Amino acid sequence: MTTVVIGGGLAGITAAVALASAGEDVTLLEAKPRLGGATMSFDRDGLIVDTGQHVFLRCCTAYRGLLDRLGMTAHAPIQPRFDVTVLSPSGRARLRRAKMPAPLHLGTALARYHVLSPAERIKVTRAALAFRQVDPEDPEADATRLGDWMTARGQSEHTRRALWDLFTIATLNVPGDDASLALAAKVVRTGLLEDAPAADIGVPALPLGDLHGTAGRRKLESLGASVRVSAKVESIQVTGPSKYIVRLARSDEAIEADKVVLAVPHEAAAKLIPAGALPDGQVSAWSGLGAAPIVNLHVIYDRKVMDAPFAAAVDSPAQWVFDRTRISGMHARGDDGQYLAVSLSAADFCVDTSVAELRERFVPALAEVLPAAGDASVREFFVTRERRATFRQVPGCGRLRPPAATGLPGLVLAGSWTDTGWPDTMESAVRSGLNAVRALRNPEAPPSAARGVSELTPEFVSTAEHEEVRS
Repeated sequence: MTTVVIGGGLAGITAAVALASAGEDVTLLEAKPRLGGATMSFDRDGLIVDTGQHVFLRCCTAYRGLLDRLGMTAHAPIQPRFDVTVLSPSGRARLRRAKMPAPLHLGTALARYHVLSPAERIKVTRAALAFRQVDPEDPEADATRLGDWMTARGQSEHTRRALWDLFTIATLNVPGDDASLALAAKVVRTGLLEDAPAADIGVPALPLGDLHGTAGRRKLESLGASVRVSAKVESIQVTGPSKYIVRLARSDEAIEADKVVLAVPHEAAAKLIPAGALPDGQVSAWSGLGAAPIVNLHVIYDRKVMDAPFAAAVDSPAQWVFDRTRISGMHARGDDGQYLAVSLSAADFCVDTSVAELRERFVPALAEVLPAAGDASVREFFVTRERRATFRQVPGCGRLRPPAATGLPGLVLAGSWTDTGWPDTMESAVRSGLNAVRALRNPEAPPSAARGVSELTPEFVSTAEHEEVRS
């Protein structure tokens, strides 16, 4: 049986590794010159730059399982306990979980979070408890705007900006008030309320190109899979039951396949999926998922200005700031300063802003929350823009996300935009690849069964999913 996986992002790498590990003849096709999809790196004058900053949580068991399979777990450490420095013009705060069971583990952190008033902190507790009653699978929750739900539960605009937005904007990539309640509930319940260690943060210690793309190719080739980059697919033709021809663009080459995993963004998938694979209107409905941008500002100072590995910012246009000095190889090129990356999600407000204007706005903003930056000189300032970083995770998006299985035997979908039950994240991408493998193995199973990663390919999931964590 020959399987062609189209797309070399995390979803495609995951599916290809799982299938090749089972002994299948796998060919992975990627249109770009390297694997990794949206998680890529490039060299800029001796500086290794990730196109966008990515982190993960301890609850991201499928993603951690992929790292295990790629032999990269040691290069993606997780903090021993959820601990976030919060910067603001008025000073610093800290959110750190206590050694207590959920949901009490964050009580001390909230009680000491002086950015909010005592009255606001009490109301936050009530809203958190209300989140436990929201079912992320409920169509009504999918249709509800998060800001409306928050306002109805006493969350002031200041509370939403100074606390809830720290988590929802970074994970959902839309302005906090505009997000889908269902996806926000998934974030809050899974990450913050149901298991104390779930929100512990992992930050890659290698450039993403090495962590995912290089390691993914090495693993696949060790399993005997064929990996082809700069191989853009032009069409998928159905030639019989479970028989396909995948044609490549800019050549006459055609690859015969018994199975096809279509693991590309939804806009590309809509152009490639054969007629009859899905009910009329379903493919065109994918356009409703849209796209949301992320902008990353890369600021190199002549000295150290931030002592935390990463920090969140409130009452500031900056959102999350990461120290990338070591990971970028900056000191190896003879530069003794500090390299900070500012990750701006829900970045419609600045995706088309010039570099000069961004510098004029954000360098002073960083100095407001990092006093040492006020005395430092900026040696370099450049910008990377991910215009289509995620789909728009707004009310109603859940009903547009398709399952892995299609109406054509042997043809399945993968991608963080498919129906994984998770927001559009690295975890969702990996889960979608596993869902695709499960749909190939058991096409008669209902789509909802694909939500349990352990039941899909238990040998693939990180052993961390089954650990008893005491921290």
